[in-house]
Amino acid sequence: MMLSATVPSTYSGLLGILQDKTARVGVVGLGYVGLPLIHAFIDAGFKTIGFDVDGEKVARLKAGESYIKHIPSDWIGKCVGERAFEPTADMGRLDEADAILICVPTPLSASRDPDLSFVESTARHIARVLRKGQLIVLESTTYPGTTRDVVRPILAESGLDIGNDVFLAYSPEREDPGNPDFSAQRIPKVVGGMNSHSLELALTLYGHAVVRTVPVSNCEIAEACKILENTYRSVNIAMVNELKVLFDRMGLDVWEVIDAAKTKPFGFQAFYPGPGLGGHCIPIDPFYLSWVARKHELPTRFIELAGEINSGMPAYVVQRVADALNDVGKAVRGSRIGLLGMAYKKDVDDPRESPSFKLLELLTQRGAVVSYNDPHIPQLPAMRHYDVPRLASEELIPEWIARQDCILIATDHSAYDWDFIVRYARRIVDTRDATRSVTFGRDKIYKA
Repeated sequence: MMLSATVPSTYSGLLGILQDKTARVGVVGLGYVGLPLIHAFIDAGFKTIGFDVDGEKVARLKAGESYIKHIPSDWIGKCVGERAFEPTADMGRLDEADAILICVPTPLSASRDPDLSFVESTARHIARVLRKGQLIVLESTTYPGTTRDVVRPILAESGLDIGNDVFLAYSPEREDPGNPDFSAQRIPKVVGGMNSHSLELALTLYGHAVVRTVPVSNCEIAEACKILENTYRSVNIAMVNELKVLFDRMGLDVWEVIDAAKTKPFGFQAFYPGPGLGGHCIPIDPFYLSWVARKHELPTRFIELAGEINSGMPAYVVQRVADALNDVGKAVRGSRIGLLGMAYKKDVDDPRESPSFKLLELLTQRGAVVSYNDPHIPQLPAMRHYDVPRLASEELIPEWIARQDCILIATDHSAYDWDFIVRYARRIVDTRDATRSVTFGRDKIYKA
């Protein structure tokens, strides 16, 4: 890569310790993005320090306990014991890291505007102790312009020259929790820098830890890349969700239609319907793009429509539950509903933005008595947008299943034995086509 004729000594010094892996990597936000990133850099041979404002998380990590299924506790304990990983809630120690990677949440406000409070707060913590020769990389998903227009001015309050004294880049996280084929190390990393020095340093850092780095022209391109990826998924999922409702009205099985269509070897990619969108990205990121479009006085009708369709799916599912109960002369009010799966997708312990919480809310509002089972979520956690009842996962035994007036399949975990569940259930509403292979009891299964 071509660099400017004048190479600052801070750049040369930082590049050297990144190249020989003596630099210390700090990660702010030890959740489903930050902790796997720590894993990747330790595996690459770096010493790491992890920052989180949640003291309970830090305490559990210090005790060698993981709260994320695919990061083993024994690995955490080994790394903490060998001081390859130091978890801390002390943001005053941010100056100890040579590279600081920001992996904090970027949720939406009640009006679906970007909430950058976590990013801004983290940037201010960094600015208070910022020193020459540090690389700061924002990984949190956000709208194009955030790194330059929000993070950079806060860091500049330190009095240091961004791009010469300290360096700034953006590299979007691409975590896929529960996917055994694509850990953090095996996913290509898009990187955009505030200037050529920042880009080169970030590429050097990530080049040790991931399978491939993908340099782009600037931070805005990297920011827009992540928004495009998730908007693409949101729009296509909305399309199949809308078709699901239509095909159901026509008496057609949307899942069989998709299976037939995906036999075409070109020009088609399969997306699947569900009870609503979940996870930390797809339900949120497109609205970041529509927000920034409004700032530029442009409409984003496609994105907004997709959001409306996907947001409406939980209500459609609850109506299907009402239909199933009505067929046996029961109302939703007073009926026992057993919800299978609170995680946002199969085989993970991640409840973020899970549509199951909306289903729980809607059913409770209609007077249903709701309980749940999820082998990965033993207790319902507090959620940002829901008043979550203090429920624990019920044991999946014949007696519990048979007591429910309707079993609602929201997440198709591999641990579930569908033959067993269908055998004892009175009625089933299946939002994931999980019961497809069950050969009996079809008259009590409703697709949704």
